[in-house]
Amino acid sequence: MKEYSALRNRIGYGIGTIGRDMVAAMVSLYLMFYVTDVLRVSTETLASLTVIMVFMRIFDGVNDPFMGTLVDSTQTRWGKCKPWIFGGALAWAVAHVLMFIDTGLSGLPYLLVFTLLYLAWEVSYTANDIAYWSMIPSLSRDQKEREKIGSVARICASLGMFAFIVSLLPLTNFLAGITGSLKSGWLLLAVITAGLMLVFQFISLAVIKEERIPLKAEDKKTGFLELFKIIFKNDQLLIVTFAMLFFMSGYTATTGLGIYYFKYIFGDENMYSVFALILGVSQILGLAFFPLVSKRMKRRSVFSLAIALVLIGYAAFYFSPPNIIYVGIAGIFIFVGQAFIQVLMLMFIADSVEYGQWKFGKRNGSVTFSLQPLIYKVSNAIATGLIGFTVIRSGIKEAELASDVTARGSLVLKSSMLVYPAIFVVIAFIVVFFFYKIDEKFYAEILRDNKAAEEAILADRAD
Repeated sequence: MKEYSALRNRIGYGIGTIGRDMVAAMVSLYLMFYVTDVLRVSTETLASLTVIMVFMRIFDGVNDPFMGTLVDSTQTRWGKCKPWIFGGALAWAVAHVLMFIDTGLSGLPYLLVFTLLYLAWEVSYTANDIAYWSMIPSLSRDQKEREKIGSVARICASLGMFAFIVSLLPLTNFLAGITGSLKSGWLLLAVITAGLMLVFQFISLAVIKEERIPLKAEDKKTGFLELFKIIFKNDQLLIVTFAMLFFMSGYTATTGLGIYYFKYIFGDENMYSVFALILGVSQILGLAFFPLVSKRMKRRSVFSLAIALVLIGYAAFYFSPPNIIYVGIAGIFIFVGQAFIQVLMLMFIADSVEYGQWKFGKRNGSVTFSLQPLIYKVSNAIATGLIGFTVIRSGIKEAELASDVTARGSLVLKSSMLVYPAIFVVIAFIVVFFFYKIDEKFYAEILRDNKAAEEAILADRAD
């Protein structure tokens, strides 16, 4: 019965990520491409949009811990997370569709409307995202079971994301043929992805079941004044956050610039779908094999292996000729390593919840997990700034074909896509390897002490 419940949670939780990552990828990875190559905004407007997106993502990311406080303080018959997941998904779907409606505006009116819609998209995404991922610690406190849950969730998320990435260009072109314009094709795709997100989220909400953890009455709510103590005194959480900001900034810049690489350096944007298929399969296989690897290696060793794979991939990609075989092999190294990092990041943050309970005597899962969307948003802001700068600086904003891009422009694009991200990855490795201390032995001690404290709470209630 216990194994059935665990399996149900693994599958049910994973299913909910499929549509989410489609919607997230459409904006975080391809909104810039949409405004440059579909809407064809002016260079001045693009520069303004870049500043707006960078600022809004940082602003919203900084606000994530406050949203985590709201989730942590929620008490309903359905728990603290599910109401926020449900409401956030509905609002997110609406904002997502509105983002891709061509208003016909230009200049300042367009920038104002874009800012409002982008803010609505980010806030609703935040409400859903923090609540969703912060459920992991309450699904299981066993490290290996958490790894299984995280692996299944990431596999499903990758299936959704890469199905979207692989089909993006051919599907938008197909939908454009049906609707009569490329702009309408992108809008219809936004409607489809929003609908899929809602379906999978509602299935997940109906299936998963959380573990009830005994807490003192005064620990069930988290005040805003406690927020800074929870975050800034949890040294292990800060270390993970700092390291992953660097890693995800590099990774997001690489994936965001990939579509430009195939269009303006490779010379065939249709090959981007083939490349994305290779990477998608690689990442899913990496996620599937992660539990097997983690059984035979300690987390520190798995992390080192993953970083090494990513760096080898970056070096191979940089020196590869524009040939899908060489570029594809390089991509395999990058995305297998990145798949391992995805799961490890979830586990590091989840273990920081237990560490926070051990250190402060209070669980703050949603506040702790609010650092994950903060990582994604701030890293996305950094990557967006780099992408916007690269598109303008390399000259591809004004280019129509690969032949229009100069050798200097190609170098600017490749450096932003591969060299700077590789430097960020090295920094992330140094931070985690030398400063993160929650290994398997220390975690077992933390868990033992936390369970003793919980048993004492139950004993007090019995008296």
